[in-house]
Amino acid sequence: MRTQPGIGPVVRLIERWPRLAAWIVLAVGCIALLVYEARDVGLTAGNWIALIVATVAVAGLCIWIVSWEDKEDETPGATDVPAEHDV
Repeated sequence: MRTQPGIGPVVRLIERWPRLAAWIVLAVGCIALLVYEARDVGLTAGNWIALIVATVAVAGLCIWIVSWEDKEDETPGATDVPAEHDV
């Protein structure tokens, strides 16, 4: 897939910056849901901008929090039981 003309650059972007790519995908999905659900509410332009900015920020926080697990998995010996508890 990396050699495909249209998909190759996207795959390389995802491989190079996986958290940024996840943030973008999550933010776009959340914004799409926001726009669909709030389309008939009668929001002003300022309301829309504030909601979209907040949605992008929350998506970034979600990806950041999920990435904490990645850091715990990378730590060597994080799940090892101390020697005094070995049977």
